[in-house]
Amino acid sequence: MTKQNTKPTILVVNDDGITATGIKNLIEVMQEIGHVVVVAPDSPQSGMGHAITIGKPIRFDKVDLYEGVEMYKCSGTPVDCVKLGVNKIFKGKKPDLCVSGINHGLNNSINVIYSGTMSAAVEGAIEKIPSIGFSMDDFAADADFSHTKKFIKSICLQVLANGLPVGTLLNVNFPKGDGIKGIKICRQANAKWAEEFEERIDPYKRPYYWLTGVFQNFDKGEDTDVWALDHNYVSIVPVQFDLTAHHAIQMLNGWEFDDVEQSKSAGKPNKISAPDGLNLG
Repeated sequence: MTKQNTKPTILVVNDDGITATGIKNLIEVMQEIGHVVVVAPDSPQSGMGHAITIGKPIRFDKVDLYEGVEMYKCSGTPVDCVKLGVNKIFKGKKPDLCVSGINHGLNNSINVIYSGTMSAAVEGAIEKIPSIGFSMDDFAADADFSHTKKFIKSICLQVLANGLPVGTLLNVNFPKGDGIKGIKICRQANAKWAEEFEERIDPYKRPYYWLTGVFQNFDKGEDTDVWALDHNYVSIVPVQFDLTAHHAIQMLNGWEFDDVEQSKSAGKPNKISAPDGLNLG
């Protein structure tokens, strides 16, 4: 895989599958920007998070769905798609941009943890590729994504021009329908699903369970992704894959652990410093 002319090379992935309406719309926008390579699951992989395939083979085949687009379908997860794309197509020469989506359904707030769409973008960022996940508030298979395209193009051009901080990617969510007021740079809201498992009976009289629930927002701030979407703005949340709870290090350094012999031989407990170099012990 080599870069063509001066156009940026763009890796497009998703979790809804290679034939989804959302990825078709994302491909169309990316074709206006650069040379597009698509690697997507051969079937829907929603809610897979950062899962990877271990212990069984992954099928990886070239397909011809859209004119002028290099496309591959993958039997694995969204993260597998990124890994295979980087390793087998780009052969270590990283693309200029990795975009994931457009997801059918929001990935705001806590949803970012479960999302295959966002995990594919996270994997891109782990590979040090500027990466963006796009999602929209419509689960319909024939959802209309047309109103998102001008925003997607603008956001991608800004990322290509300015880059992103190391270890950071963007989580972009769109409200449904026209009338978007603009873009808000947000933080992730403190919200979650109050989940229930509805018990049902199959034709053989055996019980099975279907996950349902209600989305609960505990965050009244007007700087969150939930607020922005509720007020018809596009939300952009900068996301990082470093999950260290830096604010908890000082407390943990004050704990006395049971492994006293190891502590005695070392002379004193191991202390971890904060990112700014300040001793938290």
